[in-house]
Amino acid sequence: MANKASKAETRQSRKIRIRKKISGTAERPRLVVFRSNTNIYAQIVDDDLGHTLVSASTLTLKKSGAEARADKAGATVVGGEIARLAKEKNIARVVFDRNGYIYHGRIKAVADGAREAGLEF
Repeated sequence: MANKASKAETRQSRKIRIRKKISGTAERPRLVVFRSNTNIYAQIVDDDLGHTLVSASTLTLKKSGAEARADKAGATVVGGEIARLAKEKNIARVVFDRNGYIYHGRIKAVADGAREAGLEF
């Protein structure tokens, strides 16, 4: 029998396949989402320079006093926060990178929250 890949290995191979096609530029940076069991992280990256332009997470929101958990409601808040910070840096359009995760649940909630706050992708 062949070795079965773990969930993490499968996500990693999907991530590599996606990153071959998606790249962030100065005009249209990449919005990356990472999901852990305890927090949700989002950052906007310029791949040409290799710099993170803006970042937000449930962790930073908790430190600032906001009520943000690692659920769909918290993911929507993170999406809105990343869009607000992006607008402050004059970033209006991004490329969404789901980072190998299925576009569903918390990942979709981050995207919807960012769209509602005015980010285009």
